[in-house]
Amino acid sequence: MVENVVYPAYFDADRSRSEGRGVPMDLAVEEPTVDEIAKAVQQVGYDAVIEREKTYSREYEPRGAVVVTGTEDTSKNDLVQAVAAYIGILRE
Repeated sequence: MVENVVYPAYFDADRSRSEGRGVPMDLAVEEPTVDEIAKAVQQVGYDAVIEREKTYSREYEPRGAVVVTGTEDTSKNDLVQAVAAYIGILRE
């Protein structure tokens, strides 16, 4: 089973690409949370498990992570882009 780990930094508008943002600025949001990431992952059609104590390697404060399972048919980049789009929809 393929697992992808998705961190809030991937979607954070306050970060640059070199600081870990993985989506374009038009898809990035202010202060993304693991809860809304997990909800967006489920909307895309995958299973999500929140790990609240995880820390992204380029950060010092733990903001958590979301472990996404069942992604054998998609790349991590496609997954992150789709999740970012849903986070934007959830915030409207």
